[in-house]
Amino acid sequence: MNQNLNDANIMKRVCAGDYLLFDELVLRYRERLLRFAWSKYGRQIAAEDLVQEAFLAAFAARDSYNPSFAFSTWLWTIFLNLCRRHYKQQIRQPREMVRSSFSTSENTVIPEPSSSETPLQAVLKTEQFELLTMYLAELPEVQADSLRLRFFGGMKFTEIALTMDCSLSAAKIRVKNGLLQLAHRFSEDKASEGDVS
Repeated sequence: MNQNLNDANIMKRVCAGDYLLFDELVLRYRERLLRFAWSKYGRQIAAEDLVQEAFLAAFAARDSYNPSFAFSTWLWTIFLNLCRRHYKQQIRQPREMVRSSFSTSENTVIPEPSSSETPLQAVLKTEQFELLTMYLAELPEVQADSLRLRFFGGMKFTEIALTMDCSLSAAKIRVKNGLLQLAHRFSEDKASEGDVS
């Protein structure tokens, strides 16, 4: 659509009344926001609702956007605040419920294979994503969210720090510690798969 325009220029035009251009920002960020939300809540419908709510909130607050800051940081901050609010409103689910929510066919979305991958590779990628999501649910929330922002959101450490309202070193430590715990968890599973009863 408007690939040549950067996010800040699009927002300037949206604020000036070119509202339909906001769709370009939705196209640019929707998939990353969805992966974050799906990995946090384990339900596709809840993820889609939260992403839609985040874009509606961002559009409603468009006049508060400061172009001297990255649009992505502003949008992710809105989204993360909505996720926190949603998370606090829910009664925290037991681990078994989080795990079982990935095994129901209505929540599992098999992505269309890219031109370079087979349908089997696409299915395996989805299974790996679901396993990663279950492990993320076992981490402290700030670590898990830092990892989601880094890897699903594609954010730099400075952006994570701004979005999560923490220092740069805290953002780096959260990601590092989260990765170490995930690596430990994956190695535990590999070891248990190798056990023969």
